Amino acid sequence: MDRAAALWAAVLTLANVLADVAIGSPLMVLPQLLEHFDTDQAAWLNVSAMLAGAIASPLLAKASDLFGKRRVLVGTLLGSCAGALVCLTAPNIWIFLAGRLLQGVAFAAVFLTVALVLQICAPPVAMAVIGLVTSGSAIVGIVEPFLMAPAIDAFGYRSVFVISALLAGTAALGVRWLIPESPIRGSGRIDVRGGVLLGGGLGAALAYLSLGRDVGWTSAGMIALLAAGVGALAGWAMLAVRCEEPVIDLKALRRPILMTLAALVLAAGAFRSMLQLISLIAQVPAEGGLGYGLGDGESIAALFAAPNIGIAVGGICAGWVAGRRGPAVPLLGGIAVGAAATFAMLTGIAVLPLAIACGMLLGLAAGAIGASGFSLATSLEAPDRQGTVAGLVSVVLALGSVVVNVAGAEILKAHRDANSLAGGSAVSTVTGVYLYVVMAGLLFVLAAVPATLLVRGAGRNRLASSRQPS
Repeated sequence: MDRAAALWAAVLTLANVLADVAIGSPLMVLPQLLEHFDTDQAAWLNVSAMLAGAIASPLLAKASDLFGKRRVLVGTLLGSCAGALVCLTAPNIWIFLAGRLLQGVAFAAVFLTVALVLQICAPPVAMAVIGLVTSGSAIVGIVEPFLMAPAIDAFGYRSVFVISALLAGTAALGVRWLIPESPIRGSGRIDVRGGVLLGGGLGAALAYLSLGRDVGWTSAGMIALLAAGVGALAGWAMLAVRCEEPVIDLKALRRPILMTLAALVLAAGAFRSMLQLISLIAQVPAEGGLGYGLGDGESIAALFAAPNIGIAVGGICAGWVAGRRGPAVPLLGGIAVGAAATFAMLTGIAVLPLAIACGMLLGLAAGAIGASGFSLATSLEAPDRQGTVAGLVSVVLALGSVVVNVAGAEILKAHRDANSLAGGSAVSTVTGVYLYVVMAGLLFVLAAVPATLLVRGAGRNRLASSRQPS
């Protein structure tokens, strides 16, 4: 990797660090936020930014193909900066939520950086750089809690949004002055109506899945929200078939793209749900008599740090392998590692060293799947459509994560042991935890099916190319 590519990787990694901070850092001050705004709606404070990112992603992806990846990326970074400032000064929860929604456009930074790298770097270098920019932020995730904690102690919850705004502004300046604009442009127009229907439908459906457990799956408001989401998605699908230039061209989604998306939605749901499970059982005392539990002082920090180390290593290694063997190979490898680590957690739920090792392997799988998934999907499309496809991958990853996380939470909820307490809350029985792990493991197995077909297809293509006369 030459000096220019290394500089670009560093700047674009900073942009993705911002995305992680914007989405995840407020969780560190969630109790203070609930107290300050006198609310118990933790779910809204938590998922609002990700929902906004899912809604905006299709339109931002199409805009990046038409107007340039760098320009749209700078716009999302500045939008996230403005959102952080709104959160910082919000006098009530509604203005705060508006700031979180604006801050959520940072969610688009990941797929925009991937699409930009593909068009400013040579192909072998691009794969390695994608591995760095999609997983390098995990390295910051290892030390972020230790860096944030003193600021939070000294200045309260507002310090999180001050840091987020500073990061966003710095990243926007770095991208604007140090990263070249993508040289390839698409043609046509932005299907705003289709984008609003798709984004609104996804947002409503994800909101139903995220909030239904707390508000009530069959409550009138939740049923209305689900109906609105399904209706919007149905309207978008009919419009996409008739529209000349839809925000996502369903007719252009060929078999390899569909198989890639199928593998990603299953694998993303599996590894995100397992990382969620580890964070839950990390705080359950091992001596609680539940048959599982890992909470023991400093062990919690190790359990949270291990996946971030794995994500960084997995993403970087996947980029290196993709540059030599193609991205389908590390995608399948990441899924296989994830499946092995998941089933090993059937024992690791009560054995701290094994749980730490499994957490690191699950992080490695997550890094490899994310980096190779973006690379594979975009490599299957023409350069003038790579931004659109990268945005679709981002939406699929979010969709899989939310759906399976909610499904896992429902499994634990259905197997609560009301007589046992951990941190003042009822926890699941060991049967519920086992079922949760098996569910995630089976999703990894299912994801391996389309991933295997993709590897075989790539192998046949390379063989056919080698037999052609030069």
